[in-house]
Amino acid sequence: MIPRITFHLSWLVIAAGVHAATLSLQSPRVTISSSDATQLLSDTLPSIKRPEPLTLGASDILKLTFQVTENGEGKGVQPHQTFLRFYDSVSGEEGIQPVRVTPGGKAKFELNMARPPASLPPTTDRPLAVSLILGSFVHDPAKYDLFDLYVPTSSTPAPHPDEASFHVLPPIVHTFRPEQKLPPKVVSIVFAALVLSPWAILLGLWGKIGLSVPHLVSPRILPFTALLGAFEVLLVRYWVGLKLGQVLLYGGILAIPTIFAGKTALATTGEWRAGKH
Repeated sequence: MIPRITFHLSWLVIAAGVHAATLSLQSPRVTISSSDATQLLSDTLPSIKRPEPLTLGASDILKLTFQVTENGEGKGVQPHQTFLRFYDSVSGEEGIQPVRVTPGGKAKFELNMARPPASLPPTTDRPLAVSLILGSFVHDPAKYDLFDLYVPTSSTPAPHPDEASFHVLPPIVHTFRPEQKLPPKVVSIVFAALVLSPWAILLGLWGKIGLSVPHLVSPRILPFTALLGAFEVLLVRYWVGLKLGQVLLYGGILAIPTIFAGKTALATTGEWRAGKH
């Protein structure tokens, strides 16, 4: 039991030592040269105070070299993530540029203003604050503020073809036509009377000749009459809310029994007229 406890305690001590390890920056050096390889500046960045702001021309090249070590002991380590951050404190724009670090902890970054990276934020006459961010699974994260950098003002980007789609549109103003004026009531009554006049004439003639339908409810006539009434109901339903396809479907179904019921009704009517019943 005692050796097992000692074994666990030793692992805890090792884990605590690893967790306490920190990442340090050794020998950070910045070099600025022109497009014809003329060296304009070469200096080591101070570790205590922030250096004077650096300035890059439209075709200048900035080179930054450094080594990442553990606890400042000179042993190079490779962080899991290394980024350079370019930040405009006024506009809030920032750009993140990954940096490749060798297993020995050495890194080199080059910024060519003739071909600036897409990660560089829009620039004005204000400097960009450049900082280094280190991330590791086994070390505490670290951030180093390196220097302020003046770069040429970036040109205004061309507007995107769909940019207008994201602007606030003017309110939609609807123009409504004035309400349709109704004709006088007298005109409406006259036309309503004209529409109903055929029915009045039909009822009047039926009154003179007499309406005799003795076989209307006969078992051989009633099915045909009921199916005709079903067709009328179907047309009313079509006027109320059915679609044309539904009317054709239901009408086709009703047509089959209506044909046979109609033939039976006609045959029965012929027999009555011939005096067979």
